Amino acid sequence: MIFKRKLLIPQEVKEMYPISEEGALAKKENDRQIADIFEGRDDRLLLIIGPCSADRGDAVIDYITRLRKVQEEVKDRIFIIPRIYTNKPRTTGAGYKGMLHQPDPLNSPDMLKGLISIRKLHMRAINETGFSCADEMLYPENHKFLSDLLSYVAVGARSVENQQHRLTASGLDVPVGMKNPTGGDLSVMMNAIRAGQSSHTFIYRNWEVESKGNMLTHAILRGFVDAKGVNHPNYHYEDLEHLCDLYAESGLQNPALIVDTNHSNSGKKYLEQVRIAKEVIHSANHNSDIRKLLKGMMIESYIEDGCQKASEGVYGKSITDPCLGWEKSEKLIYELAELW
Repeated sequence: MIFKRKLLIPQEVKEMYPISEEGALAKKENDRQIADIFEGRDDRLLLIIGPCSADRGDAVIDYITRLRKVQEEVKDRIFIIPRIYTNKPRTTGAGYKGMLHQPDPLNSPDMLKGLISIRKLHMRAINETGFSCADEMLYPENHKFLSDLLSYVAVGARSVENQQHRLTASGLDVPVGMKNPTGGDLSVMMNAIRAGQSSHTFIYRNWEVESKGNMLTHAILRGFVDAKGVNHPNYHYEDLEHLCDLYAESGLQNPALIVDTNHSNSGKKYLEQVRIAKEVIHSANHNSDIRKLLKGMMIESYIEDGCQKASEGVYGKSITDPCLGWEKSEKLIYELAELW
């Protein structure tokens, strides 16, 4: 390893780019409403929706501004948490690793500029739209750079068995979704939820810390891949029933589920997200236990359909996994509001 430079600590970056008073109040109110949904006091459906990866700030803010208008029209049935995913896990290590690594996808990695860019982007979202957003916790030690801006955190399928992710989740004060691992073993996910809901003493950013346990740690079903590389969904009625049973046996608090409509659930066929989302709601409306367990869905959506290479430069089109375009996404949100 070549040690290039020492990076700023989260407190320094927060002091350089502080959240506004209005932004802090907006996040506090968003957090309250989201907690009400996870704890069963609010029956609205959560939609964690947005690009697979946040690649350019102008397009992301344009997209989220459009979401704000839709949110106002469906606010009685749906609560939207935009996805601003600024760091991306890569199975082989190759490919675009997100804005944290490359604030400009066409230029070389610059982690310092990346840390500042992702904070400024999340700040723009809350200051300009009132949305406090979701991001993936790929690097647990980096959460503090955004901790005053995020209202939802996801732990990915490749990270869910990692000790530091689980322990860090136990110390957060916003919902943390634990995805099932890529191999599909739900016991791994359930163990991660239990760890997240428990108190721990551990090392975090060179401090000995104690966590109290995060009772909003919950499940995300995203499908899985078998030993032959074949995708298998786990959003069908029987899968949701099975998760209800696992929760009942576990004794975990606040049983909750978010269904990821893309990834292995769609076989990476992004247009299938529309059908999958509707099927999940149909299952919930047919079974009161599933309805109580299901809190929302995760949908990959952007301005333009599909995906592209970064060098193509199409505005609002994903440079990682393909996403639903805006017209299809807007229509889907309205349809889900009618069905829920």
